[in-house]
Amino acid sequence: MKPLRFGLQARFLCVAAAVMLVVVAIVAALLAGQAATQREVLRASNGVVDQVFDRSAREQGTALATSLADALVNPLYFSDLDAVGALVRSTASQNAVSYVLVHDTEGRLLHDGSIEVAGYGRQMQDPLAAGAVAADALKVQESSMVLEVDVPIRIGDQRIGGLRVGMDLVPVRAQQAETMAMLERGANKANRRQLLWLGLVMLALVGLVSLLALYVQRTLVRPVRWLGDATRRIEAGDYQVQPQATRRRDEIGELLRSFGRMGESIARHDREVRQMAYTDALTGLTNRLAFREALDHELLGARTSGRGLALLFIDIDEFKRVNDTLGHEAGDEALLQFAQRIAALVEQDGGSDALLARFGGDEFVILIGSDAGRVEGVATVLAKRLVDELSLPLQVQDREIFLGSSIGITLFPEDATDATGLLKNGDIAMYQAKLAGKNCFRYYSRALDNAVERRLHMEQELRGAWERGELRLVYQPIFRTHDRVLVGVEVLLRWQHPELGSVPPSMFIDIAEQSGLIQVLGPKVLRAACLQAQQWPRNALDEELFVSVNVSPRQLRSGDLAAAVEDCLRESGLDASRLHLELTETAVIGDEMMAASLLEKLHRTGVKVWLDDFGTGFSGLSHLRQVPVDGVKIDKSFVSDLQRDADDLALTTAIIAMAHALGITVVAEGIEQQAQFDLLNQRDCDLVQGYWLAKPLSSDELVGLLQPAHR
Repeated sequence: MKPLRFGLQARFLCVAAAVMLVVVAIVAALLAGQAATQREVLRASNGVVDQVFDRSAREQGTALATSLADALVNPLYFSDLDAVGALVRSTASQNAVSYVLVHDTEGRLLHDGSIEVAGYGRQMQDPLAAGAVAADALKVQESSMVLEVDVPIRIGDQRIGGLRVGMDLVPVRAQQAETMAMLERGANKANRRQLLWLGLVMLALVGLVSLLALYVQRTLVRPVRWLGDATRRIEAGDYQVQPQATRRRDEIGELLRSFGRMGESIARHDREVRQMAYTDALTGLTNRLAFREALDHELLGARTSGRGLALLFIDIDEFKRVNDTLGHEAGDEALLQFAQRIAALVEQDGGSDALLARFGGDEFVILIGSDAGRVEGVATVLAKRLVDELSLPLQVQDREIFLGSSIGITLFPEDATDATGLLKNGDIAMYQAKLAGKNCFRYYSRALDNAVERRLHMEQELRGAWERGELRLVYQPIFRTHDRVLVGVEVLLRWQHPELGSVPPSMFIDIAEQSGLIQVLGPKVLRAACLQAQQWPRNALDEELFVSVNVSPRQLRSGDLAAAVEDCLRESGLDASRLHLELTETAVIGDEMMAASLLEKLHRTGVKVWLDDFGTGFSGLSHLRQVPVDGVKIDKSFVSDLQRDADDLALTTAIIAMAHALGITVVAEGIEQQAQFDLLNQRDCDLVQGYWLAKPLSSDELVGLLQPAHR
């Protein structure tokens, strides 16, 4: 820009001096200077406008892609395609966005924002696809029509997929062309007007040369100089360009005003992009990106001043149940109420410097600072208040719902000295609060870290255990009490790990429940059990054995259990009456309306439903009127003390009598002594199972047990 400024002034002075000598030379010089000025201004303006629009599109695309990639981490990790679709559609709805694609690490499409996702699971074949899949960090690609921002999606160091955000360049190019056309028209008009001035100069050149020099300086050189300075500031990222306060109505004035309006528009757009990048759209709280920057800043100050910091990592307990049962709008309303409660408590008990952020989904993070000896006390008080306040009921869509929160607390500098370590430790402590029963808080400790790492390792191993053949099914025989004939089996899952050995079901089933893997394993177990049961021979009385399969509460809440059962029955050919599904008492009684609807669908298929572990919850048999079932299984904790505990015997007797009055079959589990069997037989218990009768058997062992009856 400096050569333009020097050339314009120098040429004008030369022309002014030459005019004194010869009019022709002056006119020629002025015309040449005018043409050069126009070309240089248009060339400079074209370059600046091109850079501004290109940078704006890149920054907007980068901000959108980065924000969306952060928000997609948890949904993509848990394969929550509904949440992925909602986030993709929200971003794709913006005017400047041409498309949004979420893909896995192999380049297969996971979501494009549409309802049907026609290309789901297919390899992306467009020209930019290869570059997007190979991108190991944020990458910008550009075609003639689209500027694409590619961002890999990671959890820690693990890449779980990628995001492609295409910014439509057609309106950008059109607006750029329109701006340049406007500049060119203004320059052309200025050129014609300057020709008129040159004619006047030629008539009174000597007398007006000084006045003309001043006029050109004020009306041309100064505005161009201002435009040059403004373009350099915008190029450097400073969009706060103060518009020129001019009343001029000519082309230069219009150019100055247009450029000023353009600067204001770019600055406003930059503020909007920054707000989107640093603010959570639902709650208005600080988001993950802004919180991380603030945390780094606070850590730097704390290292210098010796202050202590506490980070509270909050996760809402059972929040997915709200989305599954009431819908995502209700979930958003519940999240907003939670955010308001947390914000009020942070303002009251967290101190003036406390910072609250939503990390995405149902996770919130609080950073509080205080003197090194007081910060732990402040964090404890705040955590107790949060647990108490967040356990109170919420009013959502005219319904009262109870959730609660699990809170993990980690301290600086005791637990970690950097942001990554603090966030990791807070997440670990929160996870331990979940394992401790939820609706509580826990402080991070090294022992917790090791325990969580072991649990996460086991979860990782469990993910491929079925495909590696480490998981197998065994069958616990169930006998009819009055004649001790084998009439059915309960399906049990066993895990034989090549290094860990035999992993107890109580351990890995809990991990599968907590991680959501049970929703993958459950249908596989159901399908394998149905296929196996169809091949078994009949019992000694020529009766077909039923097979009883445990169903997880997560499978129950997913809403597609009935469809999965129908598919398994159709594929295996197993008669529906031979399939019994065992649901835990607490899972069914927790939401009678949903359970009643599900049981009605299952009953229509002919499948029978039993309540497992009956008597251990806080319900009574009266609830069975709202959620009718075909059978109940008396928990083994009651059976084990039948001979010694009169209360257990009385309760068991009452359960059998009341269940029979309602036409419900009673099964007792955990029979380990003949005395237990005799007591249950005397009270007309329908079915029994336990190690005294038979231990869990493989399918071949079960067939061997049945075959003697047919020889």
